[in-house]
Amino acid sequence: MTITTGTITAALPTAFDPRWNRLPGIEVDGHRISIDPARYFFRFESHTWLLTDWELVKTRLLPVEETTESAIEQVVLDFVKSHGSPTGDAARVLRTAHEVYAYLFRDEHLKGLGLPGFTAEHLRMLREAATLMALNKVEVDGHISNVGPCWFFPAATSVVFDLDDVTGGMLDEVYHGGWFNEHRRIESIKAHAALGGRLVHGCQSVPDQSGGVVAPYGASMSTFRRELSGMKAEWIAQVYARRATRA
Repeated sequence: MTITTGTITAALPTAFDPRWNRLPGIEVDGHRISIDPARYFFRFESHTWLLTDWELVKTRLLPVEETTESAIEQVVLDFVKSHGSPTGDAARVLRTAHEVYAYLFRDEHLKGLGLPGFTAEHLRMLREAATLMALNKVEVDGHISNVGPCWFFPAATSVVFDLDDVTGGMLDEVYHGGWFNEHRRIESIKAHAALGGRLVHGCQSVPDQSGGVVAPYGASMSTFRRELSGMKAEWIAQVYARRATRA
């Protein structure tokens, strides 16, 4: 493996909003994203991630249906065990995440969200923020090892996209809305196999802002919750401090 220790640089299929440059340690130039881990992350202790090839997930896992004998979570866990492998290439993590979230937040979902004010532009914001979120990490023992600004979804998107609190909260609800819509939940579980785990949330509701991360199956949620309770207030304040001053 090649371990990430210096600047993370990735070329992605679509150009990102240049306003990501408002956050420290990240530079966006069209399709090219560069991240200085020392400046971007609040905590960056782990330089490896577990990935499963997206094309393999797309062709062999996404079409799988749950049965009365095999819950989708078990199917995905077995798939990750068989096909997942560790990588220290953070750019590969970003490229994989981009594919995952291009699928999960595709435009066809707009009709089923029940949010008339929610647009394709909002889906693009979700795709970009969730792609960067994939660099966050939780260990099997529940320890939160990597934390970047996109852990705090409403705060980060409000800074980058000039969103008010209501719109930022709406984005956050759609981001983790798969918990409440069974079709989207199953889609999410299968797609996140490419990122080596399942999407988990520490928040009870939008104002709580305890964030989400792709965690490995079997990760200790009790340790995860204990760490979340003491880590966020100062870091959320630092993210909001980057908000553009309005006249």
